[in-house]
Formats: sequence, C-alpha cells, structure tokens
Amino acid sequence: MHFSDVEVGKQLIVGNGTYYNALSTGKSFFGLGRNVIRGSGYIEGPFLLGNADQYDVVVATTMIGRDVNEESNNPSRSLHVKGNTRLEGDKDTLDALTVSGGDIHTARFYGSEHTNAVYIDGDLFVTGAADCGNKGKLAARFSSADARPKPFDIKHPTKGDGHRLRYACIEGPEVGVYYRGRLKNDTEIVLPNYWKDLVHVDSITVQLQPIGAHQDIIVKRWDDEKIYLQAKPGFPINCFYHVYAERKDINPLIVEYKGDSWKDYPDPNFNPDTASDPEDPNRFNDPDYRGSRNTITS
Repeated sequence: MHFSDVEVGKQLIVGNGTYYNALSTGKSFFGLGRNVIRGSGYIEGPFLLGNADQYDVVVATTMIGRDVNEESNNPSRSLHVKGNTRLEGDKDTLDALTVSGGDIHTARFYGSEHTNAVYIDGDLFVTGAADCGNKGKLAARFSSADARPKPFDIKHPTKGDGHRLRYACIEGPEVGVYYRGRLKNDTEIVLPNYWKDLVHVDSITVQLQPIGAHQDIIVKRWDDEKIYLQAKPGFPINCFYHVYAERKDINPLIVEYKGDSWKDYPDPNFNPDTASDPEDPNRFNDPDYRGSRNTITS
C-alpha cells in the first residue's frame, strides 16, 4: 500500500504490536483497558532515518544519516536536540559514547587546528578519570611548564579587592623535601617517622639559626630518626632549624640531558604519551631509568 499522507490520531505501532505501560496514561478507558497517550508511537526497530546508503548493515536500534531529501534545506546536522539529554550506557560496548569524524578546523580555543572536536558551551564536570590525550591547552601548558616559574596567584590577603599576591616555587637540581621548626631546651631534632622511607638519610643537610645569643651549635651526627646537636657548655639550645633531604621513593632527577623539548627527557614515564602505564603510581621509580643521586652528604 502507498499513501501520500497518513494521519494517526492516537498511537502508531510498527512491528510486534502489544501493550506498553510507558505509552499509557494508566487510566481506564470505559473499562476496556488503559488509555494510550495521544500522539505516541512504538517502532520495534531497527529504525533508519536519512540517507540509507550510509549504512550497509544494522549497527544500532536507531540509525540516523544525513538528510538527502530534495525538498528539504539540507541541514548540516543529522541530530539536533533541544532540551536536557541523558545517556545511560550498558556493557555491550567498551564506551557508552564514542565521538569521531569531523572536519579539520581552527578550534574556538587556542587558534590551532583540531579534528573530532567536541565543543561545550559551558562548564564540564567529570566525576571519573579524564584522559585528555595531551592535546590543546593542557599540552601547550605542559610543553612550556618547565621553562616557566611555578607560581600561585591569589587575592591579596591584606589589601583585599583590586590587589593580588603572587609567589613562585623555589627550584633546584633534585627532588627534595624539607622539615623545619624551632628547638628549645633540647639537643635532638626529631624527624617525621615516615622520613626513613621517604628520603635518603645520606642526603640530609641541616641549617640552624640561634635565637637570642650565640650558642656555638653544631650537628654532631644524624640518622633516619633524629638530628643530634651540641652547643656551648652552659647554654641551652634555642634555635630555628631547616632539614633538607632528597626523596628516594622516586628516581633521582636527571638535571641535564640532550633534547629539543621536555618530551626528550630520558625517562619516558614522565611523558603521558610514552609511559607504559600512565596510571601506575610507581612508574616514577622505574629501575630501568634510575640515574645517579643528586645529593650525598655522608
């Protein structure tokens, strides 16, 4: 049968017709069963819209191709949704949503060319992990981060609105940590109990600043628990201290190396594009790329 126009006043069912709760008002219709929702419809599927030549086999329940109707205005999109949308995936495919294709164009951000771009006009909130593939603004920041200072920039804590405060990190040729404080009426600086597993004990250095008077304080010795001090006889120790050490839970920093960018760093575990397992927290302690220590003091 062929019709130029078909109007269904109540409900259209294509395929294995039966009764569907989702398409019902739930109200009885003169005692003859529940009333269906006017204008509703069910298609058993598969369902194909648009250019049929774009699909050779069934790949989804609903397949949408480009509009090829000569009487249409040839829109540039196959799907346009107005209203909130929710996607609930299952385990039949690896990804709940896959985006591919798209022409090469100059993206709205950063002025560089991108393909397969997804543009979000607003904020994006992700509760799980996000692998950005080291592209776009993040890649640009990574590529120049080693040459820039590492600052924090905040609203001025004293002057308030209209004023900023900007500090930058201290940098040095090692992956170092420090522990500081004040010692009074004692001769031992007690180190954090985790330092024995965090730092090389033979990389420790100590700085002391006497308070109030010269005390001739010296470092007698140290171990993985304490720094042992000695002062002028009869003078109680009263000083500030800074203790520094090099971390041992990760490989020593390779300070100088040949290359044209940070991607040429000899340890590939620092590059998310070449790391064997970017999610492995122990990848920075790979024995295959362990170089010489940076600081040894005993």
